[in-house]
Amino acid sequence: MCLLDEDIVQRDGWVERKRHFMGYWQEQPCFALEIEEKHDLDPMEYQLGSLWQILGRVDERLFSLAGRAAQLLDWERDHQFCGRCGDRMQLHPQDRAMRCAPCGTTNYPRINPCIIVLVTRGEEMLLARNVNHPSAMYSTLAGFIEAGETPEETLVREVHEEVGVTVGNLRYVQSQSWPFPNQLMLGFFADYESGDIVCEPTEIADAQWFHPSDLPMIPPPSSVAGQLIKQHINSLS
Repeated sequence: MCLLDEDIVQRDGWVERKRHFMGYWQEQPCFALEIEEKHDLDPMEYQLGSLWQILGRVDERLFSLAGRAAQLLDWERDHQFCGRCGDRMQLHPQDRAMRCAPCGTTNYPRINPCIIVLVTRGEEMLLARNVNHPSAMYSTLAGFIEAGETPEETLVREVHEEVGVTVGNLRYVQSQSWPFPNQLMLGFFADYESGDIVCEPTEIADAQWFHPSDLPMIPPPSSVAGQLIKQHINSLS
C-alpha cells in the first residue's frame, strides 16, 4: 500500500466526490479522496481492497492514516441530512463538522468508545470467536460503552454477558483507534474470579481458556487485542 500523488488523480481523470485534508505525511500535505465508482482502475496498477485486507500488512502509522481517512469519508456520507429538521447539511467552513444552516445543528465526526479486555487465569487466557467474524480467529472480549457507564463497569458487564464469568483486578493498558467502523478501543487486563464459560449464542460462537503454548489463530500484533496477548505472554518469561 502506498499514497498516490495528486498528479495521478489528474492524469487518470478521476472525478472526486469528497476530499478531506488529513495533515502531513513525510512533510507533504495529504488528502483522503472518494472518487466516482464508474472509474475502471487498471488492475496492473491498483488493487481494490478493504482495511481488513491491509491490517497487519502495512506500516502501523500508514494503517492509522488509512483508517482515519475511511472514517472521515464515511462520516460525511452518513451526515448528508440534518437529524433534527431534515434539511441538507454542508461542511463547516472552519471546523471538521457538518452543519445545518436552517436550524444550526452541528455534527462532528463520531467516535464510539469500547472496552477490549484480556481475561487471564494464571498463565491461561480467555479468548473467544465472534459469530460474525469470517475466519476462525480467537480474540479478546470487547463491547461498546453504554450511556452513563464507565469503561470499568462496561468491562465487567460485557464479560459476564458474553461468556458468563466474573472478573476483577482491572488494569488499563492502552488505547487504539479502530476504524471498523469508528471505535476507540480502551484496552484492559482483568483477572478471572469465578464462573464457568457460558457463551452468549448471538455474539460468541466459542470461548475457551488457552495456554500460551497452544494458541489458536489470534489477531495480528498491530491490533490492541494482539498487543494485549503479546504483553501477557512476555510477562510470563
